[in-house]
Amino acid sequence: MILVTGATGLNGKAIVREFARQKHVVRALVRDLNRASASGLGDLAGVDLVEGDMRRAETLGAALDGVDRVLMISTAGDDMTETQCRFIDACRTAGVGHVVKFSGRESNIGYDATKFRFTRMHEEVERYLEAVGMAWTHLRPSQFMQVYLRDAPTIAAEGAFYLALGETELSPVDVEDIAKVAFRLLRDGGHAGESLDMTGPEALTMTDIAARISQATGKPVRYVDVSPEQRRRNLLAAGIPASFADALDEQLAERRRRPKSRVHLATHEMFGVKPTPFVEFARRHATAFGGGA
Repeated sequence: MILVTGATGLNGKAIVREFARQKHVVRALVRDLNRASASGLGDLAGVDLVEGDMRRAETLGAALDGVDRVLMISTAGDDMTETQCRFIDACRTAGVGHVVKFSGRESNIGYDATKFRFTRMHEEVERYLEAVGMAWTHLRPSQFMQVYLRDAPTIAAEGAFYLALGETELSPVDVEDIAKVAFRLLRDGGHAGESLDMTGPEALTMTDIAARISQATGKPVRYVDVSPEQRRRNLLAAGIPASFADALDEQLAERRRRPKSRVHLATHEMFGVKPTPFVEFARRHATAFGGGA
């Protein structure tokens, strides 16, 4: 049996849906069955929803019973390290054979992971997992293309989006590509002791991103470069908690310090997944960006 945690989040949900598309049974750990059902996960064939809390081993008996491989995802929060390390302990106790950690690695060349609290936490959990004695694999995507959907309201209304990246490049990867890789990795096993980085197929400035959204929607879209201080004010005005805005400030500062981005497609190639170009992603979401259907 395969278990996916964090099944109601962006990546967890995409991976569970990929299992359903491939008609392969999967168990999905959720904290609230009602919420998970309302999100549509309960309607997917072959998906066994199980309620539990990754931080509390006593709630995980049914979830971990008979599980061979686990994909471990949890919310990026201040307690991520503790949450995932406790869950790793529960997996070891339950006799799980292989834990795949959904991790992350920035695409910027020379990026210091210790300068951003969430990449720092990912590395802490990776080291803990490597030391416990189970088979492990780290799946490390870079920035997600889907983060640009956060800017869809101003793109649709004003034909513009406002970030503080200047001419910094990023190499965003489509969450659907990650889901396809994760499905094949979990279904087939193997790759123990490997760290699998993933980026998208292009290193793009925000001006490049704007051009591709414009191409996809048939409407002019421009990138407006704002100061880091203005970006922070925009985040707080949008309801982002101050602690999370602090973390994003750390990430932004390191990205601006290391403005060139690498492209790494070896994991796509290893699992036979065609990399999605950003314009194709933008066409798929053209309506959200203010274009036609």
